[in-house]
Amino acid sequence: MAATKVFNVNGRCKPEKHYMVDLSSRLKEIKKMVDDEEYFVINRARQFGKTTILNALADYLRNDYLVVNLDFQTVSSLSFINEQAFVSVFAEELLNSVGTFPEGIEEQLLAFVEGTARFSSLSALFRVIKAWCGKLEQGVVLIIDEVDSASNNQVFLDFLSQLRAYYLKRPAVSTFHSVILAGVYDIKNLKQKIHPGEASRYNSPWNIAADFAVDMSFSAEDIATMLRQYEMDWATGMDVEWVSQRLYEYTSGYPFLVSRLCQIMAQGVTETSTEQERKLAWSEEAFQNAVHEIMGKSNTLFEDMTKKLADYPKLKEMIFNTLFRGTKYSYEPDNALIRIGEMFGFLKGREGRLCVSNRIFEMKLYNLFLSEEETEVTVFTAPDAEKNQFVRGGHLQMNLVLQKFCEYFEEIYADADDRFIEDNGRRIFLIFLRPIINGTGNYYIEARTRNLKRTDVIIDYKGMQHVLEMKIWHGQEYNRRGEEQLLEYMDYYHLDKGYMLSFNFNKKKETGIHTIQMGNKILVEAVV
Repeated sequence: MAATKVFNVNGRCKPEKHYMVDLSSRLKEIKKMVDDEEYFVINRARQFGKTTILNALADYLRNDYLVVNLDFQTVSSLSFINEQAFVSVFAEELLNSVGTFPEGIEEQLLAFVEGTARFSSLSALFRVIKAWCGKLEQGVVLIIDEVDSASNNQVFLDFLSQLRAYYLKRPAVSTFHSVILAGVYDIKNLKQKIHPGEASRYNSPWNIAADFAVDMSFSAEDIATMLRQYEMDWATGMDVEWVSQRLYEYTSGYPFLVSRLCQIMAQGVTETSTEQERKLAWSEEAFQNAVHEIMGKSNTLFEDMTKKLADYPKLKEMIFNTLFRGTKYSYEPDNALIRIGEMFGFLKGREGRLCVSNRIFEMKLYNLFLSEEETEVTVFTAPDAEKNQFVRGGHLQMNLVLQKFCEYFEEIYADADDRFIEDNGRRIFLIFLRPIINGTGNYYIEARTRNLKRTDVIIDYKGMQHVLEMKIWHGQEYNRRGEEQLLEYMDYYHLDKGYMLSFNFNKKKETGIHTIQMGNKILVEAVV
């Protein structure tokens, strides 16, 4: 029953060692671009499976093409100090990757490496490449991974210029059949990488590149192909379709996040596990525990997110406004700031609006922003000191959470002006909630209802869900519609009890908490 395969989150995935989604449809799409002699860039966020797809593509193409598969991450920064250094290193990489060359070509490449060539310029290098490609029956496909390692060097820009010049002279001049560059940064954004504050400046000769529209995120069906491989080895009895959909709901198919959550849940299954233990390892509670673990530990993906937000303060402000103020930004892919957010994998367009790309990122960003503010918000210390009272028998006591929040809010913010509360009320509640569930539970915001008037929070605590609607009071009729909307969400989550928290600026308001019976449902409403 034991399997040698594992879920992998470090580096390239290999089908003989790792559980993987079926890449065949993506490889077929990319090969079509290669067959059409296109030059293009695969720019995706960190840990999005670029290296895995490039290596799989190299193997996939070898029957039809001579593939040169390079990785600039292995090339030192000194290699880009001037043309001669770059030409020497690039020639050496070609020799190591290809192995056998037509007569005369290998000697010329060696002369570049050894420094004995009469001219060691990019022009001289490309004349040799022209002669080499002209002697081959197969087309040569050049793949370069991690071009970010080189992209802030002038010599790399000159290298791109040579590729472009020869591309434009085809078919009269022999050159690479297809060129594929891969990295986080789009080649068009080289100047943005060098100077984050100059987001409107560009400097790239790579305007010949075809658009790369292949979706590299995993669909729920993709995830299911990976889980079925795992299930064949371990026979946990999991509901593959349900787990796949749950993973997709939280990750939107971000490859690292999918694999990491699977990796965590798979830790609960060993050769000695009972049938019940195997099934529980892939249950809702186990899934929520995995989400909590990935949220509670730093990793290279989250560290990179924090760094990028520090590098791009306007991007950080845009995301903050989206999450906390309900700002509805239109999705405009040519907006430089939005393009940067997409490039890093933080943002995406949905139904014409800008949103955070997946639920895990959204939860992490909420936690990050709230953590930065906790020292400035007095209410934070109170629930932490009395944390144990909010959990009884392993169940979160949401009635008590709302009751205590009303008390604390009244004590600390009774004299705050309306504008402050409207801008900060919901953020204060989330800061209040965080220490109560931290260590055991998670929460996320229902994106469809996040706006200036209302926000729905889904709280997961030990596999049990609680739906809370937070809203600004806009009269009885608006409140009634809110109650009806909440009932719909309760039906969706199969819950008999739901919660509402209203921030009311009416001077004659009646604050506190009360319970309403609506059919077979119970609504607990709190007003501050």
